[in-house]
Amino acid sequence: MRTYIRSAALVAVLGLVAVVAHADTLLIDRHEAGEAAPHPARGALMSTVESAYGPPLHRVGPVGDPPITRWVYENFSVYFEHSHVITTVVNKAHADETGPRPVN
Repeated sequence: MRTYIRSAALVAVLGLVAVVAHADTLLIDRHEAGEAAPHPARGALMSTVESAYGPPLHRVGPVGDPPITRWVYENFSVYFEHSHVITTVVNKAHADETGPRPVN
């Protein structure tokens, strides 16, 4: 009986380790992946971004005050305040990541 309990406990611990090892991608992983990938520079104009990267797949905004607009490209999203880039966020840090869920 004790062997069965120890075996069951070992299986449970190994299962938890497997779950932790397959955890979600952290925001810092996305940030580090984004630093290495080509992306629009902070302060760039919308027209500069569009001429360099083409039209976005999707445009969201403007929302709020100051107006924040988001352009979604295949690998990254660009956030603008008025017409200037304020930040760029990588959509996925690696191909296996499921990424953020789309906002409806």
